[in-house]
Amino acid sequence: MRDAPAHNGPAALETPAQVTHDLVERHRKSGSLFRNAALLCGALFILGVIGFVIRLGDGVSDTAVWGYYAALFAFILTTAQAAPIVAITLRIAKGHWRRPISRAAELFTAVGLLNLLLFIPLIWVLPSLEDGRRSLWFYGEYVGTSAYSPHIWATVGIVLLVVCGVALLWVSSLPDLAAIRDSSVGGRQRLFARLAWGWHGTSRQWHMLHHRLGILGAFYFLMLVCVHFLISVDFAMALVPGWIDALFPARHAVNSLQAGVATVLVTMFVLRKFGGYGDYIGLDQFWGLGKLLFALSLLWFWFWFSSFNVLWYGGKPAEQAALELLMTGPYLAAFMAMFILNFVGPLLSMIWNPVRKSVWGPTIVATGVLIGTLLDRIRIYVAAYSVPGVGDPQVDKHELHSIPSTVYPEAADILVWVGAIAGVILVYMLASRVFPPINIWEQKELLLYKVHKRFHRAEVLVLAKPD
Repeated sequence: MRDAPAHNGPAALETPAQVTHDLVERHRKSGSLFRNAALLCGALFILGVIGFVIRLGDGVSDTAVWGYYAALFAFILTTAQAAPIVAITLRIAKGHWRRPISRAAELFTAVGLLNLLLFIPLIWVLPSLEDGRRSLWFYGEYVGTSAYSPHIWATVGIVLLVVCGVALLWVSSLPDLAAIRDSSVGGRQRLFARLAWGWHGTSRQWHMLHHRLGILGAFYFLMLVCVHFLISVDFAMALVPGWIDALFPARHAVNSLQAGVATVLVTMFVLRKFGGYGDYIGLDQFWGLGKLLFALSLLWFWFWFSSFNVLWYGGKPAEQAALELLMTGPYLAAFMAMFILNFVGPLLSMIWNPVRKSVWGPTIVATGVLIGTLLDRIRIYVAAYSVPGVGDPQVDKHELHSIPSTVYPEAADILVWVGAIAGVILVYMLASRVFPPINIWEQKELLLYKVHKRFHRAEVLVLAKPD
């Protein structure tokens, strides 16, 4: 009995040449559905630009009007820019089932270019330390650039994250770009010849590829955690007097791992259902990532509960005010919905193997996690930016004396959110026209590790483990 083609591609493709031809042809074609979706996302992105211009007309002196914009940046950082970690960690684990989805996860590194542009206005919105803004880094006098040190560190961190991500995507795609080069003619061949950068598959080049992927993957993971630390502290926690939580940056980063897996799960479903890659992305991928999403949901709860305990049992007025602002007060509904979608929902559904071992089950849970993460970022950043007197030296920086009311999105905020999400999808789609969504060379490499053997009266698949 032959194995199902869940993670091995079509069963008839048994040679590297057949695999290359099949995936190159799939990559070359873009149907009307792709073009219509790209046009729709482009139109929505233009609406987002209009919304941003409207928001920019309000100036940067009032931080309250930029809360939803900051939440948008943090949401993209938490979801799309965390998705490549799926490819990085599973490649280190050397699991064969992750091969069809590694490139789908790495393509999200291109979204970092868009999020880098979204980050620029936040630098001007956040007051300098000279203006009296509360900070966890400095106390006393600020001289020269030290007043803008948090701005500089966060900017350097996110730039390095984006550069490292794009380099990871490009290095990982070199053999595939060369395969497209060799099967193309004219201008397309010249374009991919430049992108392939002289790749011919020599032993030295393969040695370089595997080692560079390990180095870039490690740096991307470190920079992602570092950026989450800087953003969560300077652009959220430091804006709320009395909110001092040593575990919040770690929880912010763990939530990104959870949301990153959820992002890849939803992307897998779209590629399988509408992208024409159902022969490659099968049950094994959804089952494997579903288990990982379940584990990360439990890990997120552990970090949240440990953080909540310190503030709840501390009982200080400043800590109680911070809890009221973020959880029990104006954003109680957002907090409860987030808690259900990010923890209770995955816990009660993914413990059942029929749900976990399916295509629809993990996808639905992952969609809920993304919605919960969206609400969580709104809850945190909108609440933090709504605190009055962020840059006023006369305001108490150690305790929040009055709780701001709920800030609801305006028309400009909705336009910016819709346009930015559409922009994320558009950037991903355009990147997929250059870099194949399914990693060709890893699919060909899989042929070296598998063999069908007779076992009693059946024929079974035997998979070797890379050293």
